[in-house]
Amino acid sequence: MTPHVLAIDAGTGSGRAVIFDRAGRQVAVAQEEWTHLSDPRHPGSMEFDCAANWALLVRCVRKALADSGLPASAIRAVSATSMREGIVLWDRNGRELWACANVDSRASDETKALKAAMPGFERDAYAVTGQTFALGAIPRLKWIERHLPDVHARTARMCMLSDWIVARLSGEIVCDPSNGGTSGLLALDSRTWDADVARRAGVDPAILPPVHETGTAIGRVTAAAAADTGLAAGTPVVVGGGDVQLGALGLGVGRAGEAAVLGGTFWQEVVNMPRPTADPAMRVRVNPHVVPGLSQAEGIAFMVGMTTRWFRDAFCDEEKRIAAERGIDVYALLEEKSATVAPGANGILPIFSDVMNCGAWYHAAPSLLNLSLDASVCGKPQIFRAIQENAAIVASENLRLAADLAGVTLTDLVFAGGASKGALWGQILSDVTGLPVKVPEVTEATALAAGLAAWVGIGEYASLPEAADAVVRWRRRYEPDASRHLFYGEVTQRWRTAYAAQRQLVDAGITRSMWKAPGL
Repeated sequence: MTPHVLAIDAGTGSGRAVIFDRAGRQVAVAQEEWTHLSDPRHPGSMEFDCAANWALLVRCVRKALADSGLPASAIRAVSATSMREGIVLWDRNGRELWACANVDSRASDETKALKAAMPGFERDAYAVTGQTFALGAIPRLKWIERHLPDVHARTARMCMLSDWIVARLSGEIVCDPSNGGTSGLLALDSRTWDADVARRAGVDPAILPPVHETGTAIGRVTAAAAADTGLAAGTPVVVGGGDVQLGALGLGVGRAGEAAVLGGTFWQEVVNMPRPTADPAMRVRVNPHVVPGLSQAEGIAFMVGMTTRWFRDAFCDEEKRIAAERGIDVYALLEEKSATVAPGANGILPIFSDVMNCGAWYHAAPSLLNLSLDASVCGKPQIFRAIQENAAIVASENLRLAADLAGVTLTDLVFAGGASKGALWGQILSDVTGLPVKVPEVTEATALAAGLAAWVGIGEYASLPEAADAVVRWRRRYEPDASRHLFYGEVTQRWRTAYAAQRQLVDAGITRSMWKAPGL
């Protein structure tokens, strides 16, 4: 029987299970949206419900198996990927105590206290780990110590969300560098935990699990996990990784100087670095790649996918109905209409994500500026195009920062994720950046690369880059238009000025930030 692998993906907005064959072809996928719990007692909280979300992932695995028509024995290995930064705390009996999703920002007071008590510590830690306190584990662990002392006292292990999936499947709690690096406790150069950073933060290094590189087989599906998922007991379980770094690998971006934009719920802009180098201004994150010895400079455009989902759900009931009648995705219909709008979207300036600045990270209030009361000038097609163009502008700005830090000149760009499925957004990204843009056949590259990790774990490929070389194929290529590139440069300047003014409104307490890092 033809062998296959299973990738389980815990994304920001959904969980899914995807089955791939050895050539990287997607055989079946099952996906469900999820939401994260906000505790009204703790502003900024975004808790991850381990019980409910494991049940959701179990449903996805069972449905993917059923849709594929494959027996459980055809799945030769399973691996996992997830949103990064989210952490899970375990007791000594291997039971989850507490977990949070990626942009949980409840630990504002703890971040302020850390900065006040040790003024140079965040910068020192960033120089070692490439991470600030904004999304890292240190302030969250201090919050647990203060607000949930029983959980703190019982915590025996901490891991990331992809590791949680691996542990649920195999019973082994480990961590990989790519996702563990986003905790702010792992050193870029050694790709393992930095005990000095942990101790200075007041974190017990004993809770940090063994580190294994992505693609390492560390256990087998237990009888209990087999009963839950329908997988065969004894199936090898392979260490996965963070969604962005795995996504980059799944796009063939596994060597120094290569770059990609992953267009999902958040848009990540990554540039592979010849050597890990911290940004003196602490604007850009630096993360371990899933490829051993390689790091990435990264910018993040916040909540791009959530912005388009908001627009869809708030204003597009009619488009949903028409799309359903035509048997197409509603986003395909929205892009079809926005393609008829001239570049610049009649001057509309969306204010959502700012350019990356993780040392002082906050955004203006969500806004749409320069609207017109003429519906033919400012209707749904124009606003949707403006949102698309704005995402490309923020991505371009982040890529520039990342490439400068990496010391490389970009010659082209890979674009993947849900945003790359249509024909328009890739062309906009090419025109804004001035770079040729390649879109792979498999745009959901994160799950594909988790599948590649599974293949590497059972010896089908010698390395992750070799696996990516074997399976990544290109579907479309966009070339930038020189005149549009110049035009979008002017739009970018107007947007920068407008965004700075909108941030001042947040500073004055007149508007509310879309998101603000803890401690600001």
